[in-house]
Amino acid sequence: MNESQITPPEAPPPLFNTLPLDPKLLRAVAESGYLAMTPIQAKAIPIVLAGRDVMGAAQTGTGKTAAFTIPLLQKMLRHETGNTSPARHPVRALVLAPTRELADQVANNVKNYAKHTQLRSAVVFGGIDMKPQTLMLKAGVEVLIATPGRLLDHIEAKNAVLNQVEYVVLDEADRMLDIGFLPDLQRILSYLPKARQTLLFSATFSPEIKRLANSYLQDPVLVEVARPNATATNVEQRFYSCDDDDKRAVIRQLLRTRQLSQAIIFVNSKLGAARLARTFERDGLKTQALHGDKSQDERLKALAAFKAGEVDLLVATDVAARGLDIADLPAVFNFDVPFHAEDYVHRIGRTGRAGASGLAVTLVARDDMRMLGDIEKLLKRKIDLEALELEDDRPVRRARPPREDDVPAERLERAERPERPERAAVPRRAPAPSRSADPFFDQPYEAKPANPADGVPAWDKAALPAAGKLPAPNIRPKKKVASLLGGGSR
Repeated sequence: MNESQITPPEAPPPLFNTLPLDPKLLRAVAESGYLAMTPIQAKAIPIVLAGRDVMGAAQTGTGKTAAFTIPLLQKMLRHETGNTSPARHPVRALVLAPTRELADQVANNVKNYAKHTQLRSAVVFGGIDMKPQTLMLKAGVEVLIATPGRLLDHIEAKNAVLNQVEYVVLDEADRMLDIGFLPDLQRILSYLPKARQTLLFSATFSPEIKRLANSYLQDPVLVEVARPNATATNVEQRFYSCDDDDKRAVIRQLLRTRQLSQAIIFVNSKLGAARLARTFERDGLKTQALHGDKSQDERLKALAAFKAGEVDLLVATDVAARGLDIADLPAVFNFDVPFHAEDYVHRIGRTGRAGASGLAVTLVARDDMRMLGDIEKLLKRKIDLEALELEDDRPVRRARPPREDDVPAERLERAERPERPERAAVPRRAPAPSRSADPFFDQPYEAKPANPADGVPAWDKAALPAAGKLPAPNIRPKKKVASLLGGGSR
């Protein structure tokens, strides 16, 4: 074999213990099950440790959260103290996330990585009471994870003081812009010190995101480990053409034929998520709905039950499309084609995480072709629609073979039916003539004698009858009355 044809073996991924990290952090990372770094972590962590601003772009599910939390915790260890005074624990790192679920997930990762240190962390988001959050903020925290709206509530209530923030992270910044958080972001950033390190991580980079980075990041380093808006290569993507009425049957058939234990089903509306969850529940599948109209406690309980394997299907809107890390999720179904093509990348990124394989199925109806074209432009490839032949999974009732003592149904019906006596024909009475309320209308027609004045207008004096003749019946006769100056008619 020619030496030029020999492909060199791939270099093993770098390990976390090769980084200049504190042993307490390395111990927590190892206990979390992470030994080797992902490409985005290997590139971003050294740059963050060097104090540079970073714009990180990578496929979803590649470990962006650890890429910014681990180096920030390392840099904040110099502020670590066992003093219980709240003044000794000001907010030094602020992480902004677009959704409550993503904020809660980032907070859990921070707690896991910092559990052997004395650094404090807290998470604040809407949908729940502010009082417990206020107590945590008043006690002092070094790392604050928040959604923009609820953080502004705490800032206005003077519960959160951000004048000592040294590190800011905008996680899934494109999603925050999509749902209208840009004014809130600008207000929050105005409360922060100018001298700070800013990190921006996202799975997709739009022109709006780049303008935001140019406004608030100082000479950022762009870190990309994959083409922007790319999907994971270990996810099997299938597109099936079907009618809207057949989508539920297609999902049931694929769950059965592929032997899928769990799946997330994405829809475009909150009402559609609630209705679809009820129909799958009636089909005998343990199903939960996850959408914005549910309270935060209900959303967290539904997500926890799904992660624990107590729920088979999670019917969700795009609130579950960003950043949620569910280990070993085998499949994702797009019941509705997403309105925005970028959301397709995030949806299917819930499966095939951390190098595992996954299945992403999109059900395409006739009215979805325009949105499917947007996905083709984003992925820069042609999508082939497949046809799926549905199996009739309704139970077939088999007829019982006849026996000798069986009686035909017709004979049995006649035998059990009691005979009715014949009724004599009763002649029907003729209907009585209707009588009017006014006897005038019951009289027969009588012709009246002709009147020469009939048909002559009363105002036509020339047509009046001559003197001595009978006047018309509608003209009153003149009365003769006595006059003071002499007799006369009036």
